[in-house]
Amino acid sequence: QVQLVESGGGSVQAGGSLRLSCAASGRTFSSYRRMGWFRQAPGKERSIVAVIWKAGGTFYPDSVKGRFTITNDSARNTMYLQMNSLKPEDTAVYYCAADESSFGAGYRYWGQGTQVTVSL
Repeated sequence: QVQLVESGGGSVQAGGSLRLSCAASGRTFSSYRRMGWFRQAPGKERSIVAVIWKAGGTFYPDSVKGRFTITNDSARNTMYLQMNSLKPEDTAVYYCAADESSFGAGYRYWGQGTQVTVSL
């Protein structure tokens, strides 16, 4: 059974940093060709935060570019999201996701989410 478990969320003041982790189990980590982080704020749709491809390459929307960094540690079966210079608008539930395909609109596997709250 595939499981993705996020951790590292919490409350931080604006300008601070957090590092989210996504621990994967139940499937060989290297089988995921595409992994990503998403977030959903109250009353808003889920939006993409970062994507990393097994073949190499990352993607960030303008809203987080230069502040967030996505990385993978295959030895630990864990994906990370380093978030710096956090803003109140970054407040949301953050989800990690993974898929065996390199491209597509959806992700097959999802974590349960971790709350990030940024205050002034």
